[in-house]
Amino acid sequence: MTLRTLVFIGLIAVALTIGCGRRAAQQAEYHDPNPLPAEPLVYNLSTVGRYGGRFVFGETAGPKTFNAPMANEASSNDIDLRLYCSLADFDNITQEMTPLLAKSWEIAPDGMTWTFHLRKGAAFSDSHPITSDDVLFNFQVAYDETLHPSVQDLLKIDGKPFDVSAPDPSTVVIKTPRPIATALEAIGSVYILPKHVLEASFKNGSFGSAYNVSTPPDKIVTSGPWRITQYVAGEKTVLGRNPYWFGVDQQNHRLPYLNELVFVTVPDQDALDLKFRSGEIHALDNPKPENYRWYQDHQQEGNFTLHDLGPDINTNFFWFNLNKVQKAAKGRNVGDPYVEPAKYAWFKNPIFRRAVSMSIDRDAMIPSVFFGQGYKNFALATEANKVWHNADIVHYDYNPAEARKLLAGLGWKDANGDGVLEDSQGHPISFTMKTNSDNIMRIGMANFVKDDLAKVGIKVTLVPVDFNTLISNLRNDFDYDSILLGLQSGTPPDPSMMQNVWRSSGLTHYWFISQQKPETPEEARIDHLMDEIVTNQNLAARQQAYREVETIASEQQWAIWLPIRRIKIPISNRFGNLQPSILPHRILWNIDRIFVKASS
Repeated sequence: MTLRTLVFIGLIAVALTIGCGRRAAQQAEYHDPNPLPAEPLVYNLSTVGRYGGRFVFGETAGPKTFNAPMANEASSNDIDLRLYCSLADFDNITQEMTPLLAKSWEIAPDGMTWTFHLRKGAAFSDSHPITSDDVLFNFQVAYDETLHPSVQDLLKIDGKPFDVSAPDPSTVVIKTPRPIATALEAIGSVYILPKHVLEASFKNGSFGSAYNVSTPPDKIVTSGPWRITQYVAGEKTVLGRNPYWFGVDQQNHRLPYLNELVFVTVPDQDALDLKFRSGEIHALDNPKPENYRWYQDHQQEGNFTLHDLGPDINTNFFWFNLNKVQKAAKGRNVGDPYVEPAKYAWFKNPIFRRAVSMSIDRDAMIPSVFFGQGYKNFALATEANKVWHNADIVHYDYNPAEARKLLAGLGWKDANGDGVLEDSQGHPISFTMKTNSDNIMRIGMANFVKDDLAKVGIKVTLVPVDFNTLISNLRNDFDYDSILLGLQSGTPPDPSMMQNVWRSSGLTHYWFISQQKPETPEEARIDHLMDEIVTNQNLAARQQAYREVETIASEQQWAIWLPIRRIKIPISNRFGNLQPSILPHRILWNIDRIFVKASS
């Protein structure tokens, strides 16, 4: 046994001993001060829990916003999606849509008219009733072209929005332009924020900055199981129960059971690992594969279980900046690329992108960066996505000889013998690659890419930056050559939930976001195919259309795919009703029903 192992075991023992006093205080009986709503949402749980305690979760980046419609990064969504509810929810285990704010709904024979009936007595965290007016307000926000929340891409077909009306305070009627296979999933992606609090900011144009991280927690009114009780920038976000939440267990105990859900912000994955081993946090959602063996070997003394969830449903990839100026600004004209003209000429050429992909030895990357706990992947729908994964997708795997041939065919050569190719105008083939500095695995992948591309004459300079800066680079100032990141799967993992990635107008169409019109014929074709995927009621036809989407994307190599992990997550045994899932959020998706066991 190594000294490091001895030290970590000692830390666990100390933490568990010290934690007993805290736990007793946190376990004080909760007395619900408010009457239950007339029509609560009743969860028939496998185990009826008890009140008290906290669940501490660690992340390497804090939230950018508490405004769910405007969030477009996991660090914000992990918190925001605990704060707000929608008309319908997705169950990660049954993988079915279930009632939430809407107690029931009907679909008219035309397949286009949905009538939702809201729960009587549902209220926001400030006790204000949730009515159909709030639902209409949030659809109005979703359709605002200036704000352009990412959910907007799910709520249009043929460029036409859904028609949303409210015949009375408890009823919402939504008419789609034509039948949509995943209308309920799209509608369930609109989260309900309070109209009575935020309508003024929407009208005066400041909604995009409302509910930001500087907003006092007691001013943030929520509709979901949780509300914010404390936020300390760079340190933690603490959620407490919403005292008016409409969810209950089968014995009519109002949920959540826990007193607190705490998100602790730490610098990197190594710091997360140390905090888990010391007992300071209760689960790891994104552990490093190099630590899997330690977790496997120390489950008993650490009082945790290592859950093996199989291949990741989330992806890793990098892309090149193809964004162009869409609104004239000082020093920039409409249509100008944000990168240097010479680089843009390389980046926009699919032959260059294919050569780059063929230069990367993914088979060598897996035992090195992933410690053998990985799988090659060449698509947004990974093999964990049983319905939509295409094992036969066209792809450009490691073939350095062919990569050199493609680059030479572009007229590029190393004229001065320094090991770096030059283009026909003498520009060295060199670019920067950004990734988030807190993610050691991504930095490892980026270094691997850098070394492999150097072997074919392409120079890469790695630039790690903090995560929030990276998000600003890819969405706002476009200050980058290439970025290595990943995409979290939509929930449910249906291509219709990926429209903000695939549509040329999408906010997550990373290589050129929010296009006014499709930049290429291939992107125009994908826009058309996404319409087919969204509207066709036949699964086989939808699968065929999506196969074409991914084939086009693979041939174009807008995203250069990297391996994915085998997901193993350690979670403390102190908690009941845990149901870890490969779908996001892997741990917290049912956190309102998780409780501290009596023996803990």
